[in-house]
Amino acid sequence: MTKVAIIGSGMAAYGAANRLAGEPVDVTLYEKNSFFGGQTVSFRDRSGFIFDKGPHVSFTKDTRIQELFAANVDGKYETVQYHLDNYWRGHRVLHPAQTNLFGLPPDIITKVVADFVKQSATEIEIRNYEDWLISAYGRTFAEEFPSRYTQKYHTAAPRHLTTDWIGPRMYRPSLEEVLRGALAPQTKNVHYITGFRYPTNGGFMSYVEKWAQAANLKLDHKVVSIDPKNRVLTFANGQRETYDALVSSMALPDLIPLIAGVPEDVVAATGKLACSGCVLVNIGVNRPDTTSAHISYYYDEDIVFSRTSSPHLMSPNNAPPGCGSIQCEIYFSPKYKPLAGRPADYIEPAIRDLKRCGLLRETDQILFKDAKLCEYANVIFDHDRTAALSTVHGYLDDVAIRYCGRYGAWGYMWTDESFKSGEEAATKAVDNLDRKANR
Repeated sequence: MTKVAIIGSGMAAYGAANRLAGEPVDVTLYEKNSFFGGQTVSFRDRSGFIFDKGPHVSFTKDTRIQELFAANVDGKYETVQYHLDNYWRGHRVLHPAQTNLFGLPPDIITKVVADFVKQSATEIEIRNYEDWLISAYGRTFAEEFPSRYTQKYHTAAPRHLTTDWIGPRMYRPSLEEVLRGALAPQTKNVHYITGFRYPTNGGFMSYVEKWAQAANLKLDHKVVSIDPKNRVLTFANGQRETYDALVSSMALPDLIPLIAGVPEDVVAATGKLACSGCVLVNIGVNRPDTTSAHISYYYDEDIVFSRTSSPHLMSPNNAPPGCGSIQCEIYFSPKYKPLAGRPADYIEPAIRDLKRCGLLRETDQILFKDAKLCEYANVIFDHDRTAALSTVHGYLDDVAIRYCGRYGAWGYMWTDESFKSGEEAATKAVDNLDRKANR
C-alpha cells in the first residue's frame, strides 16, 4: 500500500491525517517528543493546574470544524464570551483600546482624538506597518499603544514589518466610535473574537486526543535526515523509513537543514525567515478572582510580559477548586531580540509585575510556578519574509515535501486554519501520487 509519512502530531498533522482517512494509503505520524500534540499540547501539574502551550481557544465559524472538534471531546466543551482588556501606565481599559479610551487621562484622550481627526484628512504612503498604524489611528495612539505592543510581542519595531498579516486583527474605527469610546464606559464589541469554545476537560489538547489514539503514531521519532530522491526518513533512534509521499508540519528552519542536497540559495533564504520564541511563565494561585479578563495586553516597556491569560476562565477544570491560574507571555527572537538568560529567570520578574498590575496580591499564596520555553511562537512578517518564503516553498514543492501548519506554511494561522492547511497538504500529496500513477 502507498505509504504517506506525516512529520508532527499537532493540529496541522492531524488535519493531514484526517484528510487521508478512508484513502487507500498507509499513514504514519512521526513525533520527536515522547508525547503528542505539538503546539496544541497541554501540561497538567500534580496539584491539578492545566496550562496549554500558549492561550489556545477555538473561535472558528466553520461549522465543519466546529463539529469535528465537538465530536472529539464528546460534546463536552465550554462556550465562553470573550473578555479582553488592556493595561497602560496603571490604567485598564477594554479591548480594543482604540474604541475604549474611557478612563484614560484626559490629556492622552485629547491627543489621540485630535491626531485621529488630523490623520483622517491626510493620506500617507503605506510602506510598512508603522505607516499603516499612523494612517489608521493617528500618531499619538499608534506610538502609545500598538507600536509599543508590537515591539514587545513581535520583538521588532513596526517599521520592520509588512502589513500582510493584519487581516481582521487590527480594527479601524470611525471617528464616531473613537469619540463614543472616549466618553462612555461601555461600547459595542468590535473585536474579531466575541466568543470561543474550549474543552471542558484536559486542556486544549483534548481536541486532538481521539485522533492521536486512532492514528498510527510513532513517538520518540525525531527526524535527523530526509532523502527526497530515494524517499527515506532517518531518525535519531537509528531507524529508517521509506515513504511514497511526505507531509511536514516541522518548522522550516528545522526542516531545511535535514534535507539532502539543498541548494545554497534555499539555505540562505531559510536563514532570513524570522520567528519569535516565547517564555511562558505559569502561575497557580489560591483564589480564582485574579481578573475577569481571559486575555490582557500590556503596553508598558518596563513590564516583562506582553500578554497574560487566565486558563481557569477557559474551563474551571484547568485549576483546582477555589484556585486561579495566570499564564504570562515573554517574547524574544534570534533576529531582533535574543533571549537573555534561562526561562526560569523570568519567573520572579513575572510575579513582581503581576503584583504591580494588580493580578496578584502580596497576600496571595502561589501554589504553582514554572517557566516553559517555546522555540517557535509567532512568525515575524518582516520585509525579508515574502521573497525568502517563496524560495523555500518553491524548493519544497520541487522535491514533493508538502508543508503545513503555522511554521511549515510560515504564516499567522489560527487553530482551524492550521488544521485546514494540513488537509490541503495531504490533498497535494495524494494528487501528486495520482499524477505519477497515471503517467
